[in-house]
Parts: sequence; structure tokens; C-alpha cells
Amino acid sequence: MPALRPLTFALAVTLAASLAPQSSLAAKKPAQNRRPAAACNDFYAEANKGWLAANPLPSSGAVSALGELAMHAQQQQRQLLETAMRAPQNDVQKLLGDFWASGMDEAAVEADGATPIAPLLQRIAAIRSNKDVAPAIAALHQVGIPVAFQFGADVDLRDLGRHLGYFSQGGIGLPDPAYYTRTDDDTRALVTRYTDYIRKILALTGVPQAEIERQTALVLDMERQIAQSARPLADLRDPRNNFAPVATSGLGKQFRNLQLDAFLKAQGISDDTVSMSNPEMFAKIDRLVGSLPPAQWQAYLRFRVGDSMAPYLSQSWRNASFDFRGRVLLGQTGPAPRWQQVLDAINLAAGPMLGREYAAAHLNDATRRQAEHIALQVRDALKQAVGRSSLLGEAARAEAIRKLDRLRIEVGSPSYDIDFSMQPMGRGSFGSNMLIASSWRHRQEMRRIGKNSAARRWDVLPQQPALAYDLAQNRLIITAATLQTPVLDMAMPEGNRYGAFGALVGHELSHAIGGRGRHVDADGNVRDWWGAAESTAWEALAAKVSTLYSALPYPGLSGVKVNGPLTRDEDIADLAGVELAFAALNAAQPSASGQTRKAFFTGWAQLWAQRVTAGEAQIRAQQDVRAPGEWRANVPLMQSSGFAAAWGCPAGVPMQATSPVRIFD
Repeated sequence: MPALRPLTFALAVTLAASLAPQSSLAAKKPAQNRRPAAACNDFYAEANKGWLAANPLPSSGAVSALGELAMHAQQQQRQLLETAMRAPQNDVQKLLGDFWASGMDEAAVEADGATPIAPLLQRIAAIRSNKDVAPAIAALHQVGIPVAFQFGADVDLRDLGRHLGYFSQGGIGLPDPAYYTRTDDDTRALVTRYTDYIRKILALTGVPQAEIERQTALVLDMERQIAQSARPLADLRDPRNNFAPVATSGLGKQFRNLQLDAFLKAQGISDDTVSMSNPEMFAKIDRLVGSLPPAQWQAYLRFRVGDSMAPYLSQSWRNASFDFRGRVLLGQTGPAPRWQQVLDAINLAAGPMLGREYAAAHLNDATRRQAEHIALQVRDALKQAVGRSSLLGEAARAEAIRKLDRLRIEVGSPSYDIDFSMQPMGRGSFGSNMLIASSWRHRQEMRRIGKNSAARRWDVLPQQPALAYDLAQNRLIITAATLQTPVLDMAMPEGNRYGAFGALVGHELSHAIGGRGRHVDADGNVRDWWGAAESTAWEALAAKVSTLYSALPYPGLSGVKVNGPLTRDEDIADLAGVELAFAALNAAQPSASGQTRKAFFTGWAQLWAQRVTAGEAQIRAQQDVRAPGEWRANVPLMQSSGFAAAWGCPAGVPMQATSPVRIFD
């Protein structure tokens, strides 16, 4: 079942911070006892010596300190759900506990078979004419199964505090519409595997064996026709390309077969405007609704329902889904443990519910206050840096400071405008509970449309480790799950708190006034408040940073360098984050001890410990917009005079750059 959160929207910038277990910091040697010579040679290896020794190279993929907090947060959620199952303390916990119990009862899930989707399949079987197709499409969207296209809530670019309904492309089973038209051998092999998957799902929905081949061909033909009018994925990365407001009043006449006026009414939408950036695609779908035989729509809709719900049904369904979506598309070697599958489903369909309970259980007031305090100090350090930086001229500098003055810092969980009441679930049917929860989630998303609610909602969940600068709302979001060791824990030495949490905050806040933040001003208007001089200065800095990282060997690969142009924006943010957090520490403690300053740099370096196989490294070298962990740790410290002073590094050692690159000089 596709994610029910908003459309991918480039006005939110998220840095997931998945980190080490709470016991790891105490097990490490105090920072001041590390050997200066080793620290000056390769600080990443020295700071992470214990972690690297305890974590050998995996057989495939990667392990990292950054992955450990996510795993720890998952275990916290698991324990919370176990407790809610045994002894719920409120109505939300009762719902979550029943949801969890139904998913963990594998015998009941197996006995349930395809029963949860039987009403949906009956609804599809009742299609008798082309006029029946559009209401069936609308009904499936209502239960969180988008077919033919996507419709969701996202920020209105005319008013960033408001949500708008977005009609966008979707309705196909392969991740890229180009797969339906490409003819290279790899693509043809993928389509062959996908065709086999369609056969399996259709058979599980009850299609007779004699009909399987014909209906499989009908599904593929339908998806090919939808894909032909879709736009390339690269064209959709700019949010402005997805934004095209149109009046809802004319949609019923313009798309008579799709009945988009009735579709909006069914979703509870009464707004007078929606966005439709690709009307040609919707015109094509409208023609398909009016011209293709109802039997073809039945085959397509039957498959879409089966494909969406397969992970939440009995074993034969889950195996079919994993063999294609997990093994073929994602390269996974085996399915996740049952508890993790159930947890993922709950986060997908009822994530805000679980997030509310998670934040209440795992974030105390002292940690919240400390996070706000350090974040404000880093914000002030950025204001001072902007004031002296040559990157911005006078007008742009004033606008940047106005943005930072108006910055909001939100910690733990959002101020939800959500109705947490839901149809009672019970413990009898996990698949049925999934449909109940996803229908609830869909209704909550639809209620965002036409309202000035953007400032009250997050597009990340409190139980997911994340620091996010929300460009549209000019706010820093810090989730409850992030605020644990080694990011921020009140038991950590203060220097570590600034070096880890403070530098991550600096990383995110640098986006507010940099190459992304330039597109939204202090008043929330979508406009470029830079001039030609700022653009030139930024490009010169970016070229410098790109050159710096492009000279670095990619760890684990022979003869491969870091792709500096690919990673440059995140590299700039890393460099800025360390600069700003160290300035904030020095402002807060002008006479900080050497031990505190050493702890600062150790805190930063320990965020990035990782073990990556050669195969995974090859993929990351081509696709990852962030540098490998070794260089995320070392390169910003190489540019810092504070690091050299703290560790007594003489000139000429690897950890002291001869020509430092600094962001705000």
C-alpha cells in the first residue's frame, strides 16, 4: 500500500540521524585520553576505534552508527505496542494495542487469507459499464489505495501556510514510467519478472487459471497506456513543475468519464482550487475510462488492490509481494522479522497515533529544553556568521537575518490538528485493521486541504529519528526519537552535545539561507531573494567544496573518487554545521576546557561510523548525495583551526588542511 503522507515536496529538507545505542558512549574511552598522534592522522578511525572493532564488515549492504538509533527507536516502539496490547492506558493505546495484536497473531492472519479485501474485490466485480469505473476509483482512494493516479495534500505555493489538493501521476506498479517503454535487456528482464508477479497476484484474487494470461495482458496494457502520458521522474524534482492551480468547478465537465467533481466530493474536498500539472495525462485516463472494456478495468483494479494489500495478508500473498518488490526491486535477501513488518504497517497507516504515544513516553522536559537551548545558540551563531560573511550582500544579508529571527524550533512532536478517534479495530483481522487505519489516515490527509494547517503539521513522524529544516514553514523540526545518545542525552558530556546535536542543527539551518533557502523569503513568499552577486559567490564556494571532495578516494573502492558535484550541497552543510556548532560552544563557554573541546569533535566524528560492502559502496558512489562516513567525519575537522588546537596537531599532518575551506569566512 503506497505511503499516505504528502507528495514528495522539495520544500522540506530532512536529515535522518540514526545513531548508536544509549550504552555506547559510556563504553568508549574519554575523549581527552585519545592519543594526539592518532587523532591528527585519521580522527574518524581513532574516534570510532571501539565501534569499528565491534562491527565487522557485513556480508552485504552496510551497518552504521547512523542505523543504530533507528533500530533502537524501533525497539522502543515495539515495547510501547506490547505494553498497549497488554494494558492500554487510553483510547489511542487501545487502538494501537489491538492493531499490534492482530498483526502478531500469524495463525489468525493465515486463517484470514484474502477475506479482508473481499469487499473491495466484490466492489470491482460489480462494475458493469464504463460509468461504474470512476466511482470505483474514488472508493479505492478513500481506503488509501490510489489507482489510476495520485491525489494528496501538499503546500500551496501561493500561500505556504495552506494546503492544496494535488492531482499527480501514479497508478502503475513499476517505480519509473520509463520502464514501460524502454527496450534494453535489463528493462525487458524486469518487465518479465513483473509480469510473473501480476500473474501470481491475480491468481490469489481468485482469477481462474484459464483467465490468468488474458487478464495479465490487460493489466500490463492499462499500465503502459497510463505510463505513456506520465512525465519523466527527473522533471518532477522541482516542486514548481508539480504546481498548476486549476478551478475545481470545471473538472466535472473537462473530465466527464473520470467524474473528478464527484471524486473530490467523495474525498471530502470542497476547496475551489486544486493543482493539476499534467492535464494531458488525466485527459488520457479520462479517455481510457470511457473507451476500454469494463473487464479491462476490473482486471487492473483487482491487481492494484491485491498488490497494495499483499504485505498485510496471508503468507502466500506476502511471499509473492516480497519476491518481486523486496528481492527484485530492492535487492533484499529475505523479509524482515514479523514484528518489524507489523510495525512498518502501523507507522504507514496510523503513524501519527503511535507518534503521539512515543513522544509522551520517550521525551522528557529536561532534554526538550536542552535541545531548544542549543538550537537557539546555533541559530544565533548563524546570524553572526551571516553578518560577517562575504557570501551575501547587504540586502540579502538583511533578509537572511530576518528569516533566522522568525525561525521556529519545534521539538518532540507536532501540534496535531488530527482527530484521533477511529473505528474500533478488535484483534480478529490484521488486514481489515489495515484498511480501517489507512482509511482514517486518508481522511486526515484530506482534511488538510483548503486549510491553513501547514504550520501545525509535520511530514516526519516523532518516532522516526530526524532533524528537518522545513523550508516552507521556516522551522526546524527535531523529532523525539532523535534526542537520544549519541545525538543528545543529558548524561552526555556537554561538548559531545554541541558536536553531535549542535552540528546537525547547524547543518540543517544552513539550508535556510543557502542555495535552497534562497527561494523562500522571511515572509514566506516563494521568491528568489538572492541577486546575481550572491549566486556567483555561492557557485564559487560550491565549486571549491566540490573540488575538495572530488580529490578524496571512495572508501572500499579501488580507483574511485567521491563524486564532489553530487555531494556538494550536503558537504557544504556539514562544513557549516561544524563551524556553527563550535562557534556556539565557544560563545556559551568562552573558557571551555580542552576536554570539552575534544569532546565536541569526538561527538561529531562518532555520528558517522559505518561498515559498507564494496557492492553497496559502488551504488552509493553513484547515487548518494552525501559523502561516505569517513569523510563526513574528517573533512570538516580538517578545515577547523579549533580541532588542530584541541588536539595539538602540527602543520602538515593529514587532519590539518593546508588551505582550509570555510563556509562563513
